[in-house]
Amino acid sequence: MLSIRSLSKTYGNGVRALRDVSLEIPTGMFGLLGPNGAGKSTLMRTIATLQDPDSGSVMLDGLDVLADKQAAREQLGYLPQEFGVYPKETALAMLEHFAVLKGLVNDKERHAVVEALLRQVNLWEVRHHRLGGFSGGMRQRFGIAQALIGDPKLIIVDEPTAGLDPEERNRFLNLLAEIGEKVVVILSTHIVEDVTDLCPRMAIISRGEVLLQGEPLETIRSLDGRVWKRTIGKGELAEYQQQMTVLSTRLVGGRTVIHVLADSAPGEGFEGIAPDLEDVYFGQLRQQAA
Repeated sequence: MLSIRSLSKTYGNGVRALRDVSLEIPTGMFGLLGPNGAGKSTLMRTIATLQDPDSGSVMLDGLDVLADKQAAREQLGYLPQEFGVYPKETALAMLEHFAVLKGLVNDKERHAVVEALLRQVNLWEVRHHRLGGFSGGMRQRFGIAQALIGDPKLIIVDEPTAGLDPEERNRFLNLLAEIGEKVVVILSTHIVEDVTDLCPRMAIISRGEVLLQGEPLETIRSLDGRVWKRTIGKGELAEYQQQMTVLSTRLVGGRTVIHVLADSAPGEGFEGIAPDLEDVYFGQLRQQAA
């Protein structure tokens, strides 16, 4: 269990990146949803002991993460949003190097761990290929391999599927789901589908605040009978936004489709639809902005 209590962080330029953030995260996949600039990366870096908060605490199975950073790092696997590699090194050599840094100095033990990880992320056949030639998805899978060294209790992945093609995205998400059966995995993303597909628990964060946390299916059910759809002309959008709570807009065949939040049919031409997590997400953002 990862317990985050009352974390706050204000940068020197006055930006309040975290505002009294509290979360309880059990074993399994946990989705952290929020727009760019919401404070997700600040929270991830704080949990990963890369920066200190102004106040608050982080506990991992009884370990005070902020007070004993070295012990915390031994139980942590981290795949940041920007993950750099030496492009001329092979996957095998680079992972061996990371394993040494993690304390695996026994050659036989290290070789066995590295082989097992490369097989787990489906990179064994290309272990002698240079990392500079890897696709985006292959690089992300390599990043997960290095994060798994040392059997961590907590794995943090920050915006891992951004820029991946659909096939690589599915392969990467399936890998995360497999890993999440045994440890705490925090998936920080702005892609709603990633959380819908993978995470039994989630939180929405924006402007450094936790707006909502719980089970995705339960949050979706809370909008049953309250989401309505209509196709309108592009020139009509501003009028609807003034009169109604417009959750989202999407162009379909040159026409604008809007989703509106209302307790009853908001007007002629609207049809009720089954809500999804995207409606929950945008509803929380609109409510915060109001």
